[in-house]
Amino acid sequence: MKKFRLSSQPMDQEALKQMMQHDQAGAFICFEGWVRNHHAGRVVQALGYQAYSALAESEGEQILLEAREKFEILDAVCVHRTGDLVIGDCAVWVGVTAAHRDAAFAACRFVIDEIKQRVPIWKKERYEDGSSDWLHPTA
Repeated sequence: MKKFRLSSQPMDQEALKQMMQHDQAGAFICFEGWVRNHHAGRVVQALGYQAYSALAESEGEQILLEAREKFEILDAVCVHRTGDLVIGDCAVWVGVTAAHRDAAFAACRFVIDEIKQRVPIWKKERYEDGSSDWLHPTA
């Protein structure tokens, strides 16, 4: 099963959390990135994400593999939205399970930071004044 995926539909964070359950896990950490109403001093009204899907999924899987090799974790999963989102939507979800919290925290931070830097996903913010800007990495 793919551990990294793109989704054009809202994600079910509770279902994602449930799939992370392991009898060996003593820790579960998740990161949810939400669409905020501001960026760099500008009022954001909405945004859209576009991705080079094949490369994004391949690179996302590679990042999760690196996390499993680098940290003592049991599992890592990431879902990133594509398409149009509104303020408050969950844009990215990362979940990590491990026997201990230190590894889970470190791996979760590693995954989201690497996803934002390496995965070809572009964000177009639409501002209150009617203008818009493309951003990458996804800030």
